[in-house]
This record gives sequence, C-alpha cells and structure tokens, in this order.
Amino acid sequence: MNIGLSESSRNGVIEVLKGVLGNQHVLYIKKRNFHWNLIGERFHTLHVFYEQQYEALATAIDSTAERIRMVGGVSPGSMKEFLGLASLKDVEGSLAEGEVTIEALVKDHEQVIRELREAIGKVEEEYGDVGTADFLTGLIQAHEEMAWMLRSFLREK
Repeated sequence: MNIGLSESSRNGVIEVLKGVLGNQHVLYIKKRNFHWNLIGERFHTLHVFYEQQYEALATAIDSTAERIRMVGGVSPGSMKEFLGLASLKDVEGSLAEGEVTIEALVKDHEQVIRELREAIGKVEEEYGDVGTADFLTGLIQAHEEMAWMLRSFLREK
C-alpha cells in the first residue's frame, strides 16, 4: 500500500481509530440500553430521541471501521475487543430515569470530544495523516451536536 504514509504511521493511525471505534460501540450500546429501559415523565420524547442518536452513531461506527480498512488495517469486530479498546465504561441494563441517562450521556460525549481532540493532534502531527484528522474533526462536530442536544433537556443548575 502506497498512500503517502509509512507503515508505522498507518499502524499508529489504525490504533487511534480502533480506540475511537471502541468508544463508539460502548456509547451506541449505552444509548440502546437507555432507550429500552427508560422510565419517567419524558419517556416518549427521550425514547425517540435516543433512537435517533444511536442510529447516527451506527452510521459513524460504519464509517470508522471503513476508515480503518482504508488505511490498511483490520477492524475489530467483537464486543470483547471494543470493550478492551474503549475508555468509556459500559453500564448494565436497569430501569433509569431520564435525567440520570441524559447526564451520563453528556459526560460520555464530552469525554469522547476531548479524546478526539487529542487524537486529531496525534494523527496529524505524529503520523502526518491529514485525511484521518479531517475524518475525526467530523466526528467531533457530530458529538458536539449530540452533547448540545442532550444538555438542552437538562434544567439549569
């Protein structure tokens, strides 16, 4: 493969992308969990909203896995791999109030945004991959929008 990146740079980029993919899967499953087990006053609104968000994450997951393949890697494909790669923590299924789920998801999105900012610097400066940096920038924008929408459900504290 000759795409203007050394094998070692491509391998570094692949490892960064695998971490991103791990977090995407944990967040996707967490949103599905909350979608299924939500209780409280805003059940219907949040139930529909979480479905929209996890569907958007499913598209991002596919794009990330394909990006790994584009730079010459093999995408992880098991939950065990995703959990090992992720910095986000999963949660077991249980009934949860809307406010609790919103706060947990905002926290996760904000963590992902911070980690993506670091990843962009790494892939661009350390590995010279502006294409992946651009891809990750798009992911940040999507997570910023999701976090903003989630925060809009919270009362001012």
